Amino acid sequence: MTTTQDRLPMILDEVEVVRVERLSPAFVRVELGGACLAEFGVDGPLYDQRIKLVFPGVPGGPPPSFEGADDSWWDTWLSRPEEERGHMRTYTVRDVRGEGEDTRLVVDIVVHADAHGDVGPGCAWAERAAVGDRLVVICPRRGEQYGGIEFVPGTAARLLLVGDETAVPAVCAILSQLPWDAKGAAFLEVPTEADIQTVQHPEGVEVVWLAREDGAHGAGLHAAVLEHLGAGGAVVEVEPEDVDPDLWETPTYSSSGEDVEAVLTPVGHDLGDLYAWIAGESALVTGLRRALVKDLGMDRRQVAFMGYWRRGVSMKS
Repeated sequence: MTTTQDRLPMILDEVEVVRVERLSPAFVRVELGGACLAEFGVDGPLYDQRIKLVFPGVPGGPPPSFEGADDSWWDTWLSRPEEERGHMRTYTVRDVRGEGEDTRLVVDIVVHADAHGDVGPGCAWAERAAVGDRLVVICPRRGEQYGGIEFVPGTAARLLLVGDETAVPAVCAILSQLPWDAKGAAFLEVPTEADIQTVQHPEGVEVVWLAREDGAHGAGLHAAVLEHLGAGGAVVEVEPEDVDPDLWETPTYSSSGEDVEAVLTPVGHDLGDLYAWIAGESALVTGLRRALVKDLGMDRRQVAFMGYWRRGVSMKS
């Protein structure tokens, strides 16, 4: 097992699968444990806390070693042959169980194929995950700056949470940690009705599940969100060349280089007290961003739009 806890400001260590549960056709839940997780923690709620998992490069093989890692660990890792360095992917902490050295991270992994029927390394690993499997986790270390939380509603009176299946773990994690008096709505699209989950949430937050079945990805979700905002109309069409596969627009960061200090005045709708968090496939998120920011005039500082993946494009770490 790697030992890097005294060298780096985050946890970079091996963990072990201690439990596996097939939640539904599209979701596998894994529970990860290891003595290193005794140091896991953040200052405040986890909300949509992102972490990274590094899967073995060879199915059934050992995970890459980070023994003796220092500040150059990233470049060192990238310099290794792919079969040796494995595959790094980003996930959300769905829940935390236990404490001390018995701390367990719960991670829900979406298992789905792309348009060509291929699955990524994370999906493939999750499909065959078993108790005792080992992998590497990169996650927050208590008392250190780490980042990875985008849900920052501030004093917003109403919330809007939107996501496709890849954002379901994050939205569900957020819902379970909201204050009891929170108000708003969450819209979640999943592949089939069998993928609808039971989730803890405040009574004042409506949770709407949309089963896509044989429909177009995101079409029903987009329409439901616009109807909720009182802005019915056709789904905003987005041309492939207009989609940024690295789309990440939050109140403090813009992947497109927009002025994060610019302030717009909402027009036509009373959205001044709303905070929106939207994540999923980049084309879907792009269309909703245009509808909310450009068409409805929401101040970009009231919204966080994250492209978790892009159809037809290999995911990055």
